[in-house]
Amino acid sequence: MPCRPLACTRDNCRVSSAEIESYVASSGPLPDGLRDELLALWVTVVNSGGAVGFLAPVVPADVEPVLDAALAQVAGGTSRLVLLRSAGRVAGFGFLLTPATPYMRHWATVARLMVDPALHGSGCGRALLEGVHDVARSAGLEALRLTARGGLGLEGFYERLGYAEVGRVPGAIRVAPGDDRDEILLHRAL
Repeated sequence: MPCRPLACTRDNCRVSSAEIESYVASSGPLPDGLRDELLALWVTVVNSGGAVGFLAPVVPADVEPVLDAALAQVAGGTSRLVLLRSAGRVAGFGFLLTPATPYMRHWATVARLMVDPALHGSGCGRALLEGVHDVARSAGLEALRLTARGGLGLEGFYERLGYAEVGRVPGAIRVAPGDDRDEILLHRAL
């Protein structure tokens, strides 16, 4: 199934004209070129050291199957794509994954959250995550969870936005031989 956007403005991103868009299963396809923008940004984020499912270096062919699977989940109605646009281009994005189990559909997992490295420190990460929260609330969700790679200081960013660490899996992520990182589980009530 195709997707449609729902836009709302975010005022706290210190770049011009930032807005949040949410794509869900509906009657229209993704806008032309959006998949390519998402792919290019994902490759850039990973190759800049971002912790979004791959280790650098990557090329588009490495990321394409994972992106296509994520977009298929959006089209199938089990996920939402939330993206931040700034100055007409994709500045960041992530996915809200809804559990398949009916009695767990009051929460979702935030996955693959990323912002253009050129915009780090601009408030766009905060704007994107607050946009994710708004989209989740509008979908009737009551809580969110996410995981972060240890050793990057990411948990501090999430804690400032209301997340609490609820667990760790020691050494779950092997970045390189002898460099294992914790997977940190965080939760936030909406």
